[in-house]
Amino acid sequence: MTDSAMNSAGRQSLYEFRDVGLTLGGKLILNGIEITVRKGEILCIVGASGCGKTTLLRLAGGLYRPSQGSVLFDGAPMTMPRQDVAIIFQDYGRALLPWRTATGNVALALEAAKVPAAERKGRIEASLAKVGLADHADKYPTEMSGGMQQRLQIARCLAQEPQALLMDEPFGALDAMTRQSLQDETLALHADSGATIIFVTHDLEEAIYLGDRVIGLLPHPGRVGIEIDVHLPRPRSQLATREEPEFLRLRRELFDFIEKSEGHR
Repeated sequence: MTDSAMNSAGRQSLYEFRDVGLTLGGKLILNGIEITVRKGEILCIVGASGCGKTTLLRLAGGLYRPSQGSVLFDGAPMTMPRQDVAIIFQDYGRALLPWRTATGNVALALEAAKVPAAERKGRIEASLAKVGLADHADKYPTEMSGGMQQRLQIARCLAQEPQALLMDEPFGALDAMTRQSLQDETLALHADSGATIIFVTHDLEEAIYLGDRVIGLLPHPGRVGIEIDVHLPRPRSQLATREEPEFLRLRRELFDFIEKSEGHR
């Protein structure tokens, strides 16, 4: 194993972005991206609108291939979507099939993975239970609140038993209380599954609250402008963690970065 595949604490990397660039429609969107994502960590990505956060996530999901450089997943080039990489989108309404119940929506992931029918029932029930939807298995998405629909999308991804969970501003459209509840559920699911999470958000406090590390992108083209380690104790508390002096210091550091990055437009 190469030195670059290990972090300073000895944890093996899951993703490696090596001098990654991406051009779409003749426009350079990302350039010179060098990021290592360690197995089992939560990496949050922030930045001004248009800096390429979602594009970077799509590269991690195999939805795009880099125009230059390489994206490695567990040491191998990431060239297409994988069953062990799940993506959770912000627009849960479009991600779910309205004609399928909660059970049917979770089953979709297992059908795509060709999981034997005999195994599906147990995995569906377990996934719904993990996100608090065990009593709503027969409901359709239109019968659910926004928070429940997003939980259902998360349950469908968990049923895949992914190594990596890619989350693209998944709570951005939800009210503050539901958002905080889902943040805590995400941390609990991460502790339970050990999956690697790459989480894109505009919310600087959300990034600090969830992350082991936060990376900020500069725009035009998107490139890494800041990387900070988050040394806040776990488990985290919506009240106590946000009152920590270190939390406030990191928030100010990221706020200053975003403010300055606006000048790169």
